[in-house]
Formats: sequence, C-alpha cells, structure tokens
Amino acid sequence: MEDVRKIMKEALIQIGSGGSAGFVEVCIMHPLDLVKTRLQIQSNVVLTSNDPKYYSGIVDCFQKMYKHEGMFSFWKGILPPILAETPKRAVKFFTFEQYKQFFMFGSPVPTPLTFSLAGLGAGITEAILVNPFEVVKVTMQANRASGKEVPSTWLVTKDIVRTQGFGFRGLNKGVTATISRNGVFNMVYFGFYHSVKGYMTEYKDPYKEFGRKVGIGFVSGTLASCINIPFDVAKSRIQGPQPIPGAIKYKSTLGSLCLVYKEEGILALYKGLLPKVLRLGPGGAIMLVVYDYMHQFLTKTYPN
Repeated sequence: MEDVRKIMKEALIQIGSGGSAGFVEVCIMHPLDLVKTRLQIQSNVVLTSNDPKYYSGIVDCFQKMYKHEGMFSFWKGILPPILAETPKRAVKFFTFEQYKQFFMFGSPVPTPLTFSLAGLGAGITEAILVNPFEVVKVTMQANRASGKEVPSTWLVTKDIVRTQGFGFRGLNKGVTATISRNGVFNMVYFGFYHSVKGYMTEYKDPYKEFGRKVGIGFVSGTLASCINIPFDVAKSRIQGPQPIPGAIKYKSTLGSLCLVYKEEGILALYKGLLPKVLRLGPGGAIMLVVYDYMHQFLTKTYPN
C-alpha cells in the first residue's frame, strides 16, 4: 500500500510540474508560434511579394498583423493551446518518466539512448492527444480578420466538425505529421538535455545552476527545432487552409514534403525556422527549468 501511495504521489508531482511548465511557456511564447504558422502556410506559388497579405519575414509579419489585425491578433488561437498545453505537457513529462523504465536495457542508470527513446515515446503520445487542438489552433491562426470579426474557438471547432467531421480529413487531419514532428522533437529535446546535463558538473551556486539548466535547455530546444522543422511545415500545410478552395492539395506527410520541395525548393521546408527557434529555444529552456524547479518545490512541499 505504501509503494502504491509513493507511486501515485510521484505521478501527481510529475503531472503538476509538467502542466505548470506548459502553461507558462505557451503564455509567453504564443506570438512567435503564430508568426511561424503564418509563414509556413504561405505558399510562394500562390502569393507574391506584391500581395498585401504576403509576409517577407518575421518583422514584416508582425508589422502587417499589428496594422491590419490589431495588437491582440498576436494571441489568436491561444485558447486551444492553453487548454491543450497544460495537460499536454503534463502527459509529456509524465510519460517520459514512465517510458524511461522500459528503455534501460539492463543499465543501472539511464543512458542517452534511454532518454532519446523515452522522449520519442512521449512525443508520439502527446501528439495523438493534442492533434485536434492543433487543427483548431492552426485554423484560427490562419484567419486574417481583425478584432470582433475573429470567430471564437468554439465556433471554429463546431465548423470543422460540421464541414469536415472528426476523421483524418477533419478534426484529426495531419495526425501523422504531428506525430512525426513531436516524436522527432522530443527525441532530440529530452535526449540532448538529460544526457548533457548528466555530463556537466552541477553548480552549488543557485544562480549558476539556474544558468546551466537554462543554457542546456535553450540548446536542446534549438537543436530539436532545426531537426524537426520539415515535419512542422508539412503539418501546417495539411492543417491550414488549402491554396485552392474546394481542392485538397496537401494530404499525407511524405506527399506534402515532396510537393513543397518540388514546387518551392528545399528552403521552403525550413519556413518559419527562425520564429520557431526564437520560440522553442527559450521556450524549451522555460519548460525544462520550470519543470525541474516545480518538481523540486512540490517534492519538498508534500514529503509524505
């Protein structure tokens, strides 16, 4: 009975710490996620630099959004990630800890392979759970209307279900792209962070130790973002508005990757990389550091 209570307590601490990390990160970094999505769904084949809706880069996107849609447009679609990120991060960090037990391969301590495979498993799990929220979020972020003209999260969700259903062309479209994106990201993210953190000596000074964790977390988020960005582009193209109304151009993950490469070149597969790195570099650091410190706080606060 005591062992069961101990396991349940640790699980609740992991879930609470992961949820807190996700909530803090999404509130701070959402505007950059929105800009990243706008750049990714923009097809060079359809839009030209003469189009007033064409974004030439991050700064241009921010400026045009502020001018045409207002300040609050930077937080368009934030409700779905807030509703999703808290349980999503809770699930990610919790399942990561559980998956670690399955990938020890006889080693007395976790190895870099253990961390990477556990991260892959956690990423796949969270992707399946969060994909419907991603579909709603991308739909809202692609909307260029301003102020009160923007439909609510609930109305957008109802419209998707009514017109497209719950299936792989509706509320669950792009699920394989989301699985690929999240799986690859978390494999690199957790694998690099925990492996490097274990090799680097901890500082007794709390400020230096904080800086050490932030630095490793930043590099982890940046590296993972650079590696998984093509899958993120495919996901945005599949879940975002299609370039030709009534016709589905971007269907499968691999098909979308090939189509973007064929029509727009290799660099198009890295669209939105800078805002993604600007978000998930510091965002990755925020999540891991908040998780670590919240886990320590909850463990000390509830020792029994």
